[in-house]
Amino acid sequence: MGADDIDETAAGGSDGGQRRSQPDDSPFSRENAAATGGVTPPGDTQSGDTQRGDTQPGDAHTSDGAAARGQQRHVPVSPATAQVFGRPAGVRGSFATTPSSSGPAPQIAPPDAVLAEAFGRPEGSDETLQRDPLAAYGVSTDEPAPADPWRDPESIASLDAPALVDEAARQPTVAGPKLGVKDLLFGKRVTWYALATLAVLALLIGLVGGLIGRFTAEVAAPLNSNTVKLSTGDGGDGGGEPKSAVARVAKAVEKSVVSVDVRTASAYGTGSGFVIDSAGYILTNNHVISMAANDRSAKLEVVFSDRNRVPARIVGRDIHTDLAVLKVDNVANLTVAKIGNSDNLQIGEEVIAFGSPLGLDRTVTSGIVSATHRAVPLPPDAESDTDAVIDAIQTDAAINPGNSGGPLVNESAEVVGINTAIASGAGGSIGLGFAIPISQAIPIAQSLIRDGKVNHPQIGVSASSVRNDRVLGAGVRNVVADGPAAQAGVKENDVITSFNGRSIESADELTVAVRTTKIGERVPFTYWRDGRTFNGSITTASD
Repeated sequence: MGADDIDETAAGGSDGGQRRSQPDDSPFSRENAAATGGVTPPGDTQSGDTQRGDTQPGDAHTSDGAAARGQQRHVPVSPATAQVFGRPAGVRGSFATTPSSSGPAPQIAPPDAVLAEAFGRPEGSDETLQRDPLAAYGVSTDEPAPADPWRDPESIASLDAPALVDEAARQPTVAGPKLGVKDLLFGKRVTWYALATLAVLALLIGLVGGLIGRFTAEVAAPLNSNTVKLSTGDGGDGGGEPKSAVARVAKAVEKSVVSVDVRTASAYGTGSGFVIDSAGYILTNNHVISMAANDRSAKLEVVFSDRNRVPARIVGRDIHTDLAVLKVDNVANLTVAKIGNSDNLQIGEEVIAFGSPLGLDRTVTSGIVSATHRAVPLPPDAESDTDAVIDAIQTDAAINPGNSGGPLVNESAEVVGINTAIASGAGGSIGLGFAIPISQAIPIAQSLIRDGKVNHPQIGVSASSVRNDRVLGAGVRNVVADGPAAQAGVKENDVITSFNGRSIESADELTVAVRTTKIGERVPFTYWRDGRTFNGSITTASD
């Protein structure tokens, strides 16, 4: 074997002739040697063939057949090159060996048991934390784990039985037998001092209850008594003279007041009236008897204070003043009402109202005169054909439906008005009652008794109320040709502000002012035209 047959294994007697095959990536492998000019580290003996990696110790030579198998030969290396690039003496591998240490080898402590249980691999599992290199990125190859609500953050929280349940707790509790008196006293299940305590407590409760009952019974007085004798006053026999003014007036007037009943096949109405003449004439309101006047089959009756019911007939009625006169026949000993003078009424004067409010006959209420000359319109409705404006007396005496036609009397027992209307929000009296002045009603009644009809004064205009920042009064809308107003120079759109000395603030007030005059009477008046005020006189005519 020549110098050019350098083997890949190190030579020398120190290694016992053992040769090691070099890995393919060794810088002194056969391929690398060819690439670098066939440089072989010094000290390696080269046989006639390339040694295999499975060479065993003791193989110091090769056979001639082996030399024939290795046809490739290395390039000769000069001694200088081998000295520079060859393997140092005593080095068996391709790289320097790790120096041996004479100290003790480091010992790796076993992991903490708690940490190993928390972060270690489960027992019996061979899974690693590495991803399968053949798996696609972002796609897990792990088998889906079974659902575990304790580890699923999206699981719904719910109350359930505990994971660990005491088997003894699952057994249903069975109530024991109830204690009887015998068990309680002689069964030795209750101690003697507990029984003594219960006995003392029961005794105390009974004692306290008895004391409370005893003292309570002594304090409470009996509800019934056979020694009480009630007494009455000595002035209530009714036979003496009435002590109050209202009582005296009521006693003097009550027999002249009547109830007026109207019955038809489908309706029933009640009003009031009073006797104005001993011949049987009775004065009432037109709206009380208008149903009987318009229905010949209606039954009209008058009921006196002694409950005597008498048929009545209509003498005459006036829808423009809401007055009517009735007549009864064959009634003896009629009490005629005393007629007063309503022109002398004072505001604040006491008055008494009579009638049958809500069908309650012989009712008396009292109040005062709240105002006079109050223009109150009475338009027609489904039950009455009355179409009037009355110059009313206002009173706070209670007047309700059924009082209509009854007398309004002063303290002298004189009739000063006829109860006619109320102002009410819900059908009841609220202290605003209105009565026709008797001084205006008597002439109408006289005309009805005499002629059966009534003529009224008029001035030949139609008007409406005017209220603005320039004028307040009754605005003329139409003027009858050659009528009293036309002859007095009144034109359309004039505003009448005064009539016969009475201030006019509305069309209703003009109506009642004209009605209070006499037919053919010449009266002064004031009117407004185009911002100027004019005075004139006008003569009323019959309607």
